[in-house]
Order: sequence, then C-alpha cells, then structure tokens
Amino acid sequence: MSMEKFSGKTIATISYLTIFGTLIALTLNQNEQKTSFAAFHIRQALGVFLLFFLMSVFLPFITNVGAFAAFYVFFFIQWMYGFLGAIQGKMLSIPILGNWYQKGLKGINN
Repeated sequence: MSMEKFSGKTIATISYLTIFGTLIALTLNQNEQKTSFAAFHIRQALGVFLLFFLMSVFLPFITNVGAFAAFYVFFFIQWMYGFLGAIQGKMLSIPILGNWYQKGLKGINN
C-alpha cells in the first residue's frame, strides 16, 4: 500500500499502537499530505507513551498494590480515550494531560 492511500484517520489510529506505531505514524504523516488530525493524535499518543515510560522508572519503588494498579489503570484509560477518539475521527484532548501533551510536543509533526 502506498503512503498516499493512508488517511489522517488511519495514521491517527496507527499512532496509538505502541510506541512503534507512533514512530510509523510520524513517518507516514511527513509527506505533503500531512493532516492536522493525524498530527494531533500523534502528539497525544507520544505524550501518553513518553509519560508512561518516564513514570515506570518509579514502579519498582511502589509497594502498595492499589497504587501500582492505579498507575496502569490511569494510563490505560488515557490510551483508550485517545485510541477511540482517533477511530471515531474526533480531536478530543486526553483528559487531565492532553492539553499539556499538545503544548509540550507542539514541535512534533507541525
């Protein structure tokens, strides 16, 4: 499949499929058919994955099972919200941190 056949919605959906999906989506959205919808979701997905990896450094120090579970539930909800938004074609920021992701990663895929 050629890169011209990927729509913004497809690229946005790919961006939520692991960090590798985000990197693939970044590459696909670099051509002249770049869409703001895909760029929005790439920044959201990248923000979720980067924060997850940064926060997971502290996971070995969490001894409370409830706090440990809350960590994973929090990131799963963020990921699911963004993923479903991409599938539905909506540009909704991820709750709590979505606006921060957009501002902090504004240089990504503009």
